[in-house]
Amino acid sequence: MFYAAAVMPHGDEVLSPQDPDTMSLSSAMKKIGASLENVHEYVIVTPHNIRIWDHIGVILTEYAEGKWEFGDVEIAGKYRCDKDLAVQIYQEAKNRNIPVVGINYGALEGPLSKIQLDWGTLIPLHFLPRRDIVLITPARGIPRETLVEFGRVIGEIISKGENRVALIISADHAHAHLPDGPYGYAPEAKEYDHMVMDILKKGSLDRLFSIPPELIEKAKPDSYWQLLMLYGALLGRRYSVENCRYARPTYFGMGTAFIKLK
Repeated sequence: MFYAAAVMPHGDEVLSPQDPDTMSLSSAMKKIGASLENVHEYVIVTPHNIRIWDHIGVILTEYAEGKWEFGDVEIAGKYRCDKDLAVQIYQEAKNRNIPVVGINYGALEGPLSKIQLDWGTLIPLHFLPRRDIVLITPARGIPRETLVEFGRVIGEIISKGENRVALIISADHAHAHLPDGPYGYAPEAKEYDHMVMDILKKGSLDRLFSIPPELIEKAKPDSYWQLLMLYGALLGRRYSVENCRYARPTYFGMGTAFIKLK
């Protein structure tokens, strides 16, 4: 059962917020976690695990484990992966000729079948009740329409099962807000973040297609491709959006949105 979806940032600052906007953002993430108390498992899309330019990755390990540190905060976790659900998503994507690869590590099964968790996964999961997971990695080198179609696959597959599943989109936004940041400054960063947060608040995800590629390139976001998957997963479904919050404590923007399916 497709229970809900959420956009959640993975910037370190939400672990130890210092300014009012980031405090509000971190609080919104906790509220999202409380809203998902009845969920059985998560499908989480992270841009910081296995990165393949022209293929979407579906992680097929039985376990995922990792830790992350930020200042005095340390988070760690070992999660069981729902390999059966991951295989269903992978196989259906293959059937539709979507460029996708199934990824395992170590052993084919058992405790040695385990992949490293990244900060793009650990930080959102830190705010959520502990549940089994399916890990998905986006690909930036394939057409927008293909990412949307893969999202449609996720939505269809998780809607068929009895378990209540939440789709978690791990995403930070534009990374070009400050001249002294690692990606420099571009005015398009503010424009991109404003557009994306407005799209999320209004639930008008089809507008993602109206964002010019050159604006995305200059703004340097870490969210666009995952959001296209979210759009595909929600196609044809009725939903409402709440807990939209935004903060930019440093050179990149972060935002939350909780999507309740009706």
